[in-house]
Amino acid sequence: MDLNSASTVVLQVLTQATSQDTAVLKPAEEQLKQWETQPGFYSVLLNIFTNHSLDVNVRWLAVLYFKNGIDRYWRRVAPHALSEEEKTSLRAGLITNFNEPVNQIATQISVLIAKVARVDCPRQWPELIPTLVESVKVQDDLQQHRALLTFYHVTKTLASKRLAADRKLFYDLTSSIYSFACSLWNHHTDTFLQQICTGDEAAAANSLERTLLSLKVLRKLTVHGFVEPHWNAEVMGFLHAVFERLKQFLECSRSIRAESICRDRLEKTIILFTKVLLDFLDQHPFSFTALIQRSLEFSVSYVFTEAGEGVVFEQFIVQCMNLIKMIVKNYAYKPSKNIEDSSPETLEAHKIKTAFFTYPTLMEICRRLVTHYFLLTKEELTMWEEDPESFTVEETGGDSWKYSLRPCTEVLFIDIFHEYNQTLTPVLLEMVHSLQGSTNMENTNAILIKDAVYNAVGLAAYELFDSVDFDQWFKNQLLAELQVSHDRYKPIRRRVIWLIGQWISVKFKSDLRPVLYEAIRNLLQDRDLVVNDFEFRTDQFLPYLESMFTLLFQLLQEVTQCDTKMHVLHVLSCVIERVNMQIRPYVGCLVQYLPLLWKQSEEHNMLRCAILTTLIHLVQGLGADSKNLYPFLLPVIQLSTDVSQPPHVYLLEDGLELWLVTLENSPCLTPELLRIFQNMSALLELSSENLKNCFKIINAYIFLSSSEFLQMYAADLCRSFCELLKDITTEGQVQVLKVVENVLKVNPVLGPQMFQPLLPSVFRGIIDGERYPVVMSTYLGIMGRVLLQNARFFSLLLSQMACELGQEVDQILGNMIEMWVDRMDNITQPERRKLSALALLSLLPSLNSVIQDKFCGIINISVEGLHDVMTEDSETGTYKDCMLMSHFEEPKVTEDEEPPTEQDKRKKMLALKDPVHTVSLQQFIYEKLKAQQELLGEQGFHALMETVDTEIVAQLQEFLQVF
Repeated sequence: MDLNSASTVVLQVLTQATSQDTAVLKPAEEQLKQWETQPGFYSVLLNIFTNHSLDVNVRWLAVLYFKNGIDRYWRRVAPHALSEEEKTSLRAGLITNFNEPVNQIATQISVLIAKVARVDCPRQWPELIPTLVESVKVQDDLQQHRALLTFYHVTKTLASKRLAADRKLFYDLTSSIYSFACSLWNHHTDTFLQQICTGDEAAAANSLERTLLSLKVLRKLTVHGFVEPHWNAEVMGFLHAVFERLKQFLECSRSIRAESICRDRLEKTIILFTKVLLDFLDQHPFSFTALIQRSLEFSVSYVFTEAGEGVVFEQFIVQCMNLIKMIVKNYAYKPSKNIEDSSPETLEAHKIKTAFFTYPTLMEICRRLVTHYFLLTKEELTMWEEDPESFTVEETGGDSWKYSLRPCTEVLFIDIFHEYNQTLTPVLLEMVHSLQGSTNMENTNAILIKDAVYNAVGLAAYELFDSVDFDQWFKNQLLAELQVSHDRYKPIRRRVIWLIGQWISVKFKSDLRPVLYEAIRNLLQDRDLVVNDFEFRTDQFLPYLESMFTLLFQLLQEVTQCDTKMHVLHVLSCVIERVNMQIRPYVGCLVQYLPLLWKQSEEHNMLRCAILTTLIHLVQGLGADSKNLYPFLLPVIQLSTDVSQPPHVYLLEDGLELWLVTLENSPCLTPELLRIFQNMSALLELSSENLKNCFKIINAYIFLSSSEFLQMYAADLCRSFCELLKDITTEGQVQVLKVVENVLKVNPVLGPQMFQPLLPSVFRGIIDGERYPVVMSTYLGIMGRVLLQNARFFSLLLSQMACELGQEVDQILGNMIEMWVDRMDNITQPERRKLSALALLSLLPSLNSVIQDKFCGIINISVEGLHDVMTEDSETGTYKDCMLMSHFEEPKVTEDEEPPTEQDKRKKMLALKDPVHTVSLQQFIYEKLKAQQELLGEQGFHALMETVDTEIVAQLQEFLQVF
């Protein structure tokens, strides 16, 4: 692409590509896509985006195309890679000057330079870093800023490389520029502080931006540029200076107006200082040992004493708390139980921690956390009063403890209490004892203090197990507080029920639960209370089931926010799951409401996931009666498991689970239920973590109605399985084979024909001696079914294999029997072991010399099978086959057991037709041996039996003595 002639054309097409008119935009994008691989195209783009006289939108687009081209075509091995000559020219052009006037374009240019640096620096681009270092020294403000911005992005990118050779290069780079980076940061920091003192806010804002960028560079160099940074005096000097600079910047914040342009940037810089410390602690815990004392003193001073008043802000408090938490919890600072096994570095760090966390310090931290940071604020109380749903969602929904103050304070409390529970338990118990008895309703602060203390006791429940008699506390104090109806006592009622929820799985007598259920029922009348899901004993809960379920359902209808509906649905699901079938009389209203809720939640996939979970438990609770839900249930399953529908990304996992339980509880196969299986083909192609559930669903259809199902889908399934087996894990291979095995079990006549394309590979796997025992076991299970229950098809398969392998039928049969006998130990399931014995015995009686040659092996397997299945009757002294089943019995179900599903019943009925459960192995062996004796005559049979080990013969005779 000639630069002079092409520039005008490319500029014109780029201009068209910024158009809002799709008729102009689309052809332009296509043309640019074609040019991506043309030599010289990126040189033209460089000329365009560095020409400041052109339209900003066009230059922006040129930068983006250039940046994307680096990802695709810069590496030497890439298809259509850029030539070395053009790359040399581009590298030089990118760092010719740093004078881009538009911030957004400047950032993009910095990022694309960093992308090139990731591949080429320093080997192919040794001049990059020296050029940047010189450019950040210039006096021109714009050029200095742009160079510093690029310096940061390049450093950030090189620091992220993880290969050993790349790490070594970054260590070398850091050594060469670290002193300069420190002096650069100090210079800009001092300049900013001087300008703030003189009141020149505009100049201070510019200097602060440079301070921020140079600190970002130092952060990457300090954290990632040294193997053992504590040996480098400059690094440790910088880290100690961080604390001094932090104090200076915090003091500066007193004099900067909230609306000032400096304020936001100043807070970002303060947070960046703390990130330097946190990152360094995370990457180099032992190097951080020298900073432990100072970090703790600094953080505790600003967060837990008056020193921080008027200067700290929420995000800074969060960062300081995270620093304390990381030091307290750091595994590197915890000595082994056997002190001699601990490193000197660990012992030194532990010694510093222990010296700092004295009783007065821990007591003050604990008290301040509880009585200051745990307190509900006026804003929170107002929000609760005006919009209780939003308040509850905001308070319980956040799990990002690193970034939000309330969760962060609670996590810090838990960690410190866990680490120093012996010291802090008396402190917390004293706070609890001081709050016993009634609280003055007019004293809002006393109510908030009680709420905070109860919160602490709930968070520390496991640590307080031996120190708190919770049952007595519940009876003597908490239960009475739940019954206080005064409006101002709402925070305490809410907190107490949450507190009980924390303790109920730790320490709570079961005979107190009915009283608790009564209290919960009363509290559910208040719509502003948090709904908790408790552990409960079903028998104790049943008297309250109807009223509780009704109140929860009413609450579900009344709340408006998705998160709240999801929470209530979760509690309803827990109740349904625990009481199971006993929910049936009360679910009518919920069943009628869920279709409406599903429709309303079209834009809220997480709420739909909660609905799916509820439906799963509903179907399990309703059992066969769940068929009445099909008009709503089946379209939900259809949508959730259709990979062509966008919501499947969120709904698929729960949708498959619902599909499975629907089949397991279905009394019969309906046309609609059969039609949903059309979704399965695409699901099998996904080969995702959901494959296991897909196979369970296929098996469920086979057990439900094999003839209808297989008639419609066997051919497609067989094709899918053949594709899957080409590239699948061993576990997946077994899952496929188990489906085939179930087909043969349910339909031994037509099954082998339907899955005939899969059987030759099974046969080959057996005679080749498949190396994975679990796969070999399944192969033998499949072949055992064919041999025992469809001898005609087995004969055809044998002939086919002989033809394919170019061997005699008898030779193939002999090889199979020999491998079967040899690998019998691979089979661990008793059912399959008995099946193998029955299958091989079915070859008798026979005059075939190969079968007679393998007679000894067949008898060995048969006797092994007898040992597996025969149990001695203690009364008669005779043996009986423990696997025999004569009739179906409804199992007796205890409270802790789930009742059998319709599928469980179908499996039982199937077992009544299965030779493994209907044929006595003892009887079968006797009859086969007798038939073989009649075929060969006494002398011939005796000669055959002499091939069997005498010990095996003796065991066989003992088992057959009743005949």
